[in-house]
Amino acid sequence: MKWRGRRGSRNIEDRRRMGRAAAPIGGVGLLAVLAIGYFLGVDVTPILEDQLTQPSATQELTAADHQAAEFVSVTLADTEEVWEAIFADQLGAAYDPATLVLFKGVTQSPCGGASGATGPFYCPADRKAYLDTAFFTTLADRLGARGDFAAAYVIAHEIAHHVQNELGILGQANALRQRASERQSNEISVRIELQADCFSGIWARTAEQRFGTIEPGDLEEALNAARRIGDDTLQRQAGRVPQPHTFTHGTAEQRSRWFARGYQTGSLEACDTFGTNRL
Repeated sequence: MKWRGRRGSRNIEDRRRMGRAAAPIGGVGLLAVLAIGYFLGVDVTPILEDQLTQPSATQELTAADHQAAEFVSVTLADTEEVWEAIFADQLGAAYDPATLVLFKGVTQSPCGGASGATGPFYCPADRKAYLDTAFFTTLADRLGARGDFAAAYVIAHEIAHHVQNELGILGQANALRQRASERQSNEISVRIELQADCFSGIWARTAEQRFGTIEPGDLEEALNAARRIGDDTLQRQAGRVPQPHTFTHGTAEQRSRWFARGYQTGSLEACDTFGTNRL
């Protein structure tokens, strides 16, 4: 992915110097904490807070931190330009971009605690995406999804939730989840996440056409990332037999297929995961 030296976004809220840094967690421990948050829908920030250092007035940012922030800013700027064009072309509407919060260690959001263990997420209450760039290391080293386009896919996926929010889809789906049984709520969640994957594919297609920044192997990096964070893959990595009724994001096959669908069609209508019986 050709991203260095390109325009960045102004819609970045950088909290990394204000946060508290977590003490290192070993590989097995990290996967255990990730599993708690991911599979049970539990805010694992309090677990990490037991490991935290004392709050500091400022945190030192490394060269890697600065490079990661630049990468996020460029990718976010690409999503803004892409979705502005898609809203205008396919909907005849204006796109209001999201703010992306960068943090280091732990921070708070109206949707609950945010930490590197909870992973990136979008909070519709304040229309912000939250990201600790240390998750990119987890993605590559622990989950096996390497490459800058794999990281870009993660950003694009969270911004896709903002697109869903802009379209009114996310609010309606979450309202249904509140009235549903646990199994039904999980099924709705899967449809939300697969649509975000499909929207991410649309972003990749449009970015390739508009910017020419996608390089050989980039799409496979994104597809590999989608497979690596499928519910069935993550449950197997946690030493569990996959239990479909507990899935909240979709299988590896579903996630990669819906991303590919968005990339191949470039159409919002083609990403209607709520109107199909085949996910």
